[in-house]
Amino acid sequence: MRPHPFIQLSPSPCVRALLFLVLPAALLAGPGCSRSKPEFPPAPPDASVESVVSESRPLEIDAHSFNADFGTITVRECRAKAASRLISLPFLRIHSTARTPSEPIFGLAGGPGMSNISWNWQKASLFLPEHDFVLVGYRGVDGSTVLDCPEVAKAIKGDGELLGEESLARIGAAWAASAQRLTAQGVDLDGYTILETIDDNESVRKALGYERINLLSESYGTRVAYLYGLRYPLSIHRSAMIAVNPPGRFVWEPQTIDRQLRQYAELWARDSASASRSPDLYASIRAVLSTMPRKWLLFPIDPGKVRVTTFGLLYQRKTAAMVFDAYVAAEHGDPSGLALMSLAYDYVIPSMGTWGDFASKGVSADFDSTRDYRRDRGTTETPMGSPMNVLGWGPLAYTHWPTQMLGEEFRKVRRSDVETLLLSGNLDFSTPAENATRDLLPCLTHGRQIILSECGHVGDIWNTNAENTRLILTAFFETGVPDLAPNAHVPMDFRVAWGFPRIAKVAVGGSVVLILALAGLTVFFVRRHRRMVRR
Repeated sequence: MRPHPFIQLSPSPCVRALLFLVLPAALLAGPGCSRSKPEFPPAPPDASVESVVSESRPLEIDAHSFNADFGTITVRECRAKAASRLISLPFLRIHSTARTPSEPIFGLAGGPGMSNISWNWQKASLFLPEHDFVLVGYRGVDGSTVLDCPEVAKAIKGDGELLGEESLARIGAAWAASAQRLTAQGVDLDGYTILETIDDNESVRKALGYERINLLSESYGTRVAYLYGLRYPLSIHRSAMIAVNPPGRFVWEPQTIDRQLRQYAELWARDSASASRSPDLYASIRAVLSTMPRKWLLFPIDPGKVRVTTFGLLYQRKTAAMVFDAYVAAEHGDPSGLALMSLAYDYVIPSMGTWGDFASKGVSADFDSTRDYRRDRGTTETPMGSPMNVLGWGPLAYTHWPTQMLGEEFRKVRRSDVETLLLSGNLDFSTPAENATRDLLPCLTHGRQIILSECGHVGDIWNTNAENTRLILTAFFETGVPDLAPNAHVPMDFRVAWGFPRIAKVAVGGSVVLILALAGLTVFFVRRHRRMVRR
């Protein structure tokens, strides 16, 4: 059954504003940034391979001015093919304020599908007293060729049950249509891989004259950093990885998600105020997932959209608390928060990234054609299942994305001698700490892992105890030894001032008041007009 026509209308400006205030912009990939991209000089028409154009101008960060170079480098779309066309990529170098800076830091943001230029430059400024900070645009997102897939963005809104077979088949058809269109436009999808991204950074390193560099990476960027160390070990001085994604882990296992929900339930039970609302948070989540209503008032609730939004919001502890608030309210008969989460999906997920880049880099690195990801919808043993496996990988059961896989040596964990720091949160649903501990750490001859208690994905690691993270990272880049002296535990806070149920009711109430006010004004002016006509 299709939603009521009223629901298909765009939400009021009030509702839209509330949606974007409470839902993080990087709902799926984790990091990212809201800063707009700066202007870069265009590559000249006669640009040759590896040629660079650059402009120097001030860059303002928090009312402080830094000298910066805004550059563009020209590279081959696919370096393995001599006849491959040329593409251009932006890069930004923010100069250190030191007379003799230490090794520069190259930043590698999350994704795939997200920009590497639109970093939060406040993070970069933490290191500028001692290091230049360099960002090289991600091919497929930041450069002259952007792998936009409007077909996928439209299909991924779903029609009916988002994670149902018909919906996944339509999304699969959209993937195929996008790939055909891009190929017809002359795009070589084999050129949009992690290894090409690494070579882009290596080309900029050489162009800027650096002998060795440090890497600071987040989420998907940690995969780039790890493979960078395997591919060019002599180019890397030190590598700090935040929210680590080892090879084979562009996938989210239902069993791991279930264990993490149980961890949260244990913390919840220790909080007397929370326990008074629900003595067993895990049981509440299970009950809501198994008996989720299909509407609240006139607003439809798509269980698949709620699951996907739930999973994305579990990345950070503040939004996780809002999720739990909504589920407990739903168990008590108030599904308004679930309705808002379902509605929010349509306004956040389809436009949150560059889907062609997500496909090319994800498929070439980790896709397992022998696995049926559609089975991860949820079971009695793992009620949440893995909604992102179903949405992200499930449609490929009906089609394929035509990009070649990376060589096997880059799709498995191998020994690395790069000096590496792994910084993880123990409640990270996107990149679970246990993956880094079990898969990657044993292969790092100079590796160390720090797990921050009661922290989630990238945002939590940067912000829960910001000074602690700053000292850990700056000390590591300077000495190779992270500073753990101020490593204070910040307990999880389940209190929610403005939860989704409250926001939904206020938004609907405000819309009703506005409609009544407009109706009243309409009646007033109609009656006034009639009186004037009678005269």
